[in-house]
Amino acid sequence: MNIRPLGERVLVKAEKTEEKTASGIVLPQTSQEKSQFASVIAVGDDVKSVKKGERILFDKYAGTALKIDSEDYLILELKEVLAIIG
Repeated sequence: MNIRPLGERVLVKAEKTEEKTASGIVLPQTSQEKSQFASVIAVGDDVKSVKKGERILFDKYAGTALKIDSEDYLILELKEVLAIIG
């Protein structure tokens, strides 16, 4: 499936969070922190400041979650993108 965000929106794939602590204890899904880092998959026509393939930092509770082919993605508004990690 091919998704192209519209306007000032960005499609991203959030990075996985650590499932173990430094000492090796496995954390259940419910106690893991939500990742705020993601890779940009696609950008809307009105987005000039972020490019496909860049790594970004976004608001913790931002975006609309969706699942495509058993993969988790987020659609963010450009104002929810805090920084480009370079």
